[in-house]
Formats: sequence, structure tokens, C-alpha cells
Amino acid sequence: MSTTMKVKKGDLVQILTGKDRGKRGRVIEARPAERRVIVENLNVAKRHTKPRPIRDSSRMGGAQIVPGGILEKPAPISVSNVMVVCPVCGNATRVGHVVREVKGEMLRVRVCKREGCGQEIDR
Repeated sequence: MSTTMKVKKGDLVQILTGKDRGKRGRVIEARPAERRVIVENLNVAKRHTKPRPIRDSSRMGGAQIVPGGILEKPAPISVSNVMVVCPVCGNATRVGHVVREVKGEMLRVRVCKREGCGQEIDR
């Protein structure tokens, strides 16, 4: 399986399935080897943690403790469950590639595949 994805870090994406269906957010991290992305403040998982002492904190007075409790952090979501949002037309779209010449160099550019749009996603 290929390790390239059409979704990159910093892209605005829309969730297609699951508890956050229809919501939009920015990609914080892309994991091509796992075919997963982490979207900011979406697909949030809760983790229950115990309070723990910090190592080597005895130098500066008493023992310091990392507080415990319920921590919320975004969990990875499959790249097949998100769609890139076009910055021009504002709709969730499939991503195509076009080879364009920019300053004498041939570059592959991601484009919107919506009818009537076709604008560049990469700016």
C-alpha cells in the first residue's frame, strides 16, 4: 500500500463518519504509514490518569506532583473518513493532482475536483 496521502498537516477537513460527522477542523498531525490523521478538537478520547511525582524535583524544594484527572486529547481518525475542504468554494471535495510549471519548475499541485471549481488547494 502506498504511504502517500492526499491530506496534509494544516489542511481544513470535514469528518464523514462517526460521532463528529459533519464537523470541520484542522489537521494537527498526519501519519501516512498508519493512513491516519489527527484533527484538532475532533474525535476526542478521554484518558483517566493518576497523580504522579515528577522525577528529579527534589532539588528545588519539596516533591512536585503532576495532577491526575480526566484528560481529553484528539485521537487518530482514518484518512478515509475525512475529506479536504476547498479554500475557494468552501465545500468538502475529492483531491486531484495537476502538473503545473511554476518559475521554470514542474510541480505537482493539489486541485479541487468539484464541478466548476478546479482551483488549487495548495497556496
